[in-house]
Amino acid sequence: MFKTIKRGISKVKEDIQVIYDKDPAAENILEVLLCYPGLHALIAYRLAHKFHKWHIPLIPRIISYITRIITGIEIHPAAKIGRKFFIDHGEGVVIGATTEIGDDVLIYQQVTLGGTGKEHGKRHPTIGNNVIIGAGAKILGNINIGDYVRIGAGSVVVEDVPENSTVIGVPGRIVQRHFRDENGILMHNRIPDPIKCELNRLKYEVLEIKEELKNKGV
Repeated sequence: MFKTIKRGISKVKEDIQVIYDKDPAAENILEVLLCYPGLHALIAYRLAHKFHKWHIPLIPRIISYITRIITGIEIHPAAKIGRKFFIDHGEGVVIGATTEIGDDVLIYQQVTLGGTGKEHGKRHPTIGNNVIIGAGAKILGNINIGDYVRIGAGSVVVEDVPENSTVIGVPGRIVQRHFRDENGILMHNRIPDPIKCELNRLKYEVLEIKEELKNKGV
């Protein structure tokens, strides 16, 4: 029991350090402990998940339910979450029962990691390491999101995403590949617009066709 408590305290310390590293607004430990609902939800989840692993009925769901009322964040006790997980702001976040999240993952408010229907078994996404999920994004179904993926705000992702990719839009489209940002920053104002890029491509194709026709005297 003492070792379990010690490991729990160590994880909380690590979670606090992650907030300091990823949120420039964090100024002191007391502020983080009292004013960060993402931290509160994560601590409560770790307790509920422990009870879930011990096959204790009902109590894990009660903890999850109370946490949702207090923080606005719903994490199912059966979900699997790695180290250095940070929910920034947090209101409206939903993480389903069979979700699996790797290490060093950052998500913002209104994110849903959910299912697509009433199917049984693995029905929620698997998120890799060093992933950033922007505000309002929805990742749905038993899909895999690779390491170092960036998902733009408001995107809806229903298919696998390979590692080192940036995804935006509804439905989600890959707009950048083989891109890795070691600093863990998602610059929403610098994400390529796939519709604009496609229109530009079509524009230049039309200009090339017009030039060819002109040269042929048509």
